[in-house]
Amino acid sequence: MPTTALRRSRRPGLSVAPAPGTDASAGYKVTFVRVLRSEWAKFWSLRSSWITLGVAVFLLVLFGAVASYTYSPDAAAAGGPPGPGNGGDSDAVGLALTGVTFASLAVGVLGVLLSAGEYTTGMIRSTLAAVPRRLPVLFSKAAVIGPIALVLTTVGALAAFLLGSPGLDGERIALSPGDDGVLRSLAGAGVYLGLVAVFGVALGVLLRSSAGAIAVLVGVLLILPGLASLLPDSWYDTLSPYFPSNAGSAVYALHQSSDALSPGAGLAVFAGWVALALAGAAYRLVRSDA
Repeated sequence: MPTTALRRSRRPGLSVAPAPGTDASAGYKVTFVRVLRSEWAKFWSLRSSWITLGVAVFLLVLFGAVASYTYSPDAAAAGGPPGPGNGGDSDAVGLALTGVTFASLAVGVLGVLLSAGEYTTGMIRSTLAAVPRRLPVLFSKAAVIGPIALVLTTVGALAAFLLGSPGLDGERIALSPGDDGVLRSLAGAGVYLGLVAVFGVALGVLLRSSAGAIAVLVGVLLILPGLASLLPDSWYDTLSPYFPSNAGSAVYALHQSSDALSPGAGLAVFAGWVALALAGAAYRLVRSDA
């Protein structure tokens, strides 16, 4: 370019036009896909993500396999309480999924840390400055952790079942993957745990405190059903199936009990709880400062 033309291009009010066929703003446009890729990169760059996911799958496999190998039909014949190692009204899938409760805490805490952790470190300000519309941040976090938790915990549930099957050889409760409802129950456990992870993300954004969100998560999933037993029996029988953890357990139950929801209804109810938490998180994210 001649020197005169170069000087003119630097005068106030003058600018160099972009090359034909290019859009100067295209490289800076914020889209949901780009926000999703950003959250994906942040998720896998944190060591806590790897560790917590590994712990969740490990607990799921460990408790499931141990429960299967310690199952005792003699305790069932003697009238022992149902559950791992005691016989009772158990089945091979129920034993394999003994670790779901522990895995749910791990993936739920991971969801909380993924969202509330940014408020603790102050990184949320940079995140929202890059994504002014805000809501894509919340939905991207949920879209990242939900499928990851679903896939990994489904694999973990299947591994727990397969590893524990030799310990039940010859037992009345033994099952194979081809039996009715087995694969549906194992996949249901993965779906439930994936939704728990999304629930943790929503609580983290809603409460903006890792400690507070984890406390609420534990209270809702573990403590609430126990406290509800203090209600009158008629109230408890009516409300109990709709508590989050009880509705979630119906998703992966092999056999529907008389006082529980069907797998489809349980999934709808628990998904409704998660959607309610996401709606509250979205409202606060949009209406209040970071």
